[in-house]
Amino acid sequence: MSTEKTRPSRRAALLGDRPGSYAIARHVRMSPTKVRRVVDLVRGMDVNEALAVLRFAPQAASDPVYKVVASAAANAENAESLRADDLFISQAFVDEGVTLRRIRPRAKGSASRINKRAAHITVVVEPKGTKGA
Repeated sequence: MSTEKTRPSRRAALLGDRPGSYAIARHVRMSPTKVRRVVDLVRGMDVNEALAVLRFAPQAASDPVYKVVASAAANAENAESLRADDLFISQAFVDEGVTLRRIRPRAKGSASRINKRAAHITVVVEPKGTKGA
């Protein structure tokens, strides 16, 4: 068992001492596999280019991903005094959230399970000139 009492902060885990910012959307009621398809489109893009792609992407998951990318860019502008034009998406990943388990009645008194999945979306933005990204 570990004797260390504190966990590393989320910022330290995602960015370390590099400039940049991040945003997390938790409990998005969408399957993580569907959201990952959209996140894979924009990983590594400039922020403004990614927002333009997400605005016109036909997938339903593009709306929550758009909000997270815009939030990460706004966090970088307000907290770190960085310009949105200089930012790119250095990390973007989707984790599995809580699964709501429901049942659907079937024939002869049996039941089938319906899994209503949720996702946690994390986006990290950094300035273009940083090393290690």
